[in-house]
Amino acid sequence: MQCIIIEIISPSTLLWWYQSITSPSPPPRLFLNHVERVMIRGMEIHHLLVVVVSVLLSLVLQGEGGITSSYVRSEWPAVDIPLDHKVFKVPKGYNAPQQVHITQGDYDGKAVIVSWVTPDEPGSSTVHYGAVQGNYDFVAKGTFSNYTFYKYKSGYTHHCLLSGLEYNTKYYYKIESGESSREFWFVTPPHVHPDASYKFGIIGDLGQTFNSLSTLEHYMRSGAQAVLFLGDLSYADRYQYNDVGVRWDTWGRFVEPSTAYQPWLWSAGNHEVDYMPYMGEVTPFKNYLERYTTPYLASKSSNPLWYAVRRASAHIIVLSSYSPFVKYTPQWRWLDAEFKRVDREKTPWLIVLMHSPIYNSNEAHFKEGESMRAAFEEWFVEYRVDVVFAGHVHAYERSYRVSNVRYNVSSGDRFPVPDTSAPVYITVGDGGNQEGLAGRFMEPQPDYSAFREASYGHSTLDIKNRTHAVYHWNRNDDGKKVATDEFVLYNQYWGKNIRRRKLKKHYIKSVVVDWIAS
Repeated sequence: MQCIIIEIISPSTLLWWYQSITSPSPPPRLFLNHVERVMIRGMEIHHLLVVVVSVLLSLVLQGEGGITSSYVRSEWPAVDIPLDHKVFKVPKGYNAPQQVHITQGDYDGKAVIVSWVTPDEPGSSTVHYGAVQGNYDFVAKGTFSNYTFYKYKSGYTHHCLLSGLEYNTKYYYKIESGESSREFWFVTPPHVHPDASYKFGIIGDLGQTFNSLSTLEHYMRSGAQAVLFLGDLSYADRYQYNDVGVRWDTWGRFVEPSTAYQPWLWSAGNHEVDYMPYMGEVTPFKNYLERYTTPYLASKSSNPLWYAVRRASAHIIVLSSYSPFVKYTPQWRWLDAEFKRVDREKTPWLIVLMHSPIYNSNEAHFKEGESMRAAFEEWFVEYRVDVVFAGHVHAYERSYRVSNVRYNVSSGDRFPVPDTSAPVYITVGDGGNQEGLAGRFMEPQPDYSAFREASYGHSTLDIKNRTHAVYHWNRNDDGKKVATDEFVLYNQYWGKNIRRRKLKKHYIKSVVVDWIAS
């Protein structure tokens, strides 16, 4: 890790730096020559701006190519936590609700879906909730179901929609089953607005190892308000027969300290497919779809595996890497329509989630996202998607803004080229699962790859306003959270639109001041 203290930078230099670190090419070493030391008066900023910040120069100081981190971490063994560990503890009381998790329940963030499992009998599907702890003014009734997987018989999974919520409000809720009851809370997002600030966590390929536990605990201290989950939840498909269902149950209890209190927006990975014909189980996503629901109908989707929501200033599109997506399929038709529904005047931040990465330079799963790239990349560029998050590869990697849309098989550029209209592609498949890290990167490092490292961790995207967001990738370093890759993301719509340049000075000043204060 290389750091430098930048004390005072002129606003024009700072703006140039922000633009540079999100451009296809890294800025030159000459950037350091712009650092100036001067005196200022009070808190007023004239032609200079005070900045005291430690900047990770993984991008700034490394010549013209990307970075392959040489860091080698010591790690806990990539084996699942034993079943008798306290993280899998069953709540006290007969038939007590367990595996509690919430997700967004509508298109705009005024509803929440509460889900839980009662292990022994159905019990009640009712949720009591209100804005004052202990005073539950509202009641919602949900539904329940159970299923079998091989000879495993699930508990009773409940899903209950709490709708008509107020924005930016803390709600307390209680789930009862006979004499057993449990209480939790959540906070609704701010209303949909271009300058609504919001902090997302990004986690992928989590599993249930001690490395997974480290990632989860670090994330829970990040201050993020919701999780964008990139697929591969429990890794229960690494087991056989009845143990598959058992490990879905343990994972639900494992993540409950976070999922019961803030929404996790789900996407499915290959380890959710659970296609096991040797056991007579041939229905894809059976365990996942029974347990984890999404608000797909609110975005006019025909399938819970792909959907979209608007939250604060972000429009989030979730795609399914393991469902048909070529031209004329339901997912393709839905995405075509959903992109046309995006209103960057209201939700300037356009974020796409998928499981299999489009741009990946790791030997693991190399080119597995190529078919989805061929199907959707032109839309990503046309609609100026800000960032695409993926998992699948058990390492971290970030790209420059590049595209490969000019190649049409018979002519055109056959390699990715710099493209300022393209998104940044970020792989965060390093949650900690039992398959271990993917440590073999391709050499030489491709031109599209900006930074890569095989370590466990999670990311955060802290949206400040309509023009800027602060991104961090945090490595789990022997029990400590270490911010290893960080940059300011420049919004593709408001930042690039010439008609709106008059907003630039005001918003760049606000984002920097807020960042310094934090």
